[in-house]
Amino acid sequence: MNKKYMDLAFFYAEKAYNLDEVPIGAVIVKDDKVISYGYNLKESNNSSLEHAEMIAIKEASKKLNNWRLDGCSMYVTLDPCPMCASAIKQSRISYVYSALKNSDPKNSQLICKIFENDATNPNVFFISNIDSERSKKMLSSFFKKQRNE
Repeated sequence: MNKKYMDLAFFYAEKAYNLDEVPIGAVIVKDDKVISYGYNLKESNNSSLEHAEMIAIKEASKKLNNWRLDGCSMYVTLDPCPMCASAIKQSRISYVYSALKNSDPKNSQLICKIFENDATNPNVFFISNIDSERSKKMLSSFFKKQRNE
């Protein structure tokens, strides 16, 4: 785990925040180099698929000219949702480092289950709650701002 990449994920989460998007940012790293990033754009693009992780995966695949992202690490400011976790698994990202654990225990269990070994894809090494206070503060500020507008 490299703090500078988590800091970069928060930088992109801030971009989402400034666009009135849920502030989640993601960065994908391979061989100690950032190959892609993403931040939530669901509202801006009117698409439920525009999660930070999905955008980062799409861009990493373009850059590497390969859907297989073996050996890559993802840094994200909140645990992935089940859709994103499945995309991470399918793209064969090796490591996921998350700033904040999902508050729903059932969702957290599901994510861990998705990341386990299966017949076709290797295990995703997953660590959560790396920078929980920073993520909680940003999310809390965002939702407070949304309620007051």
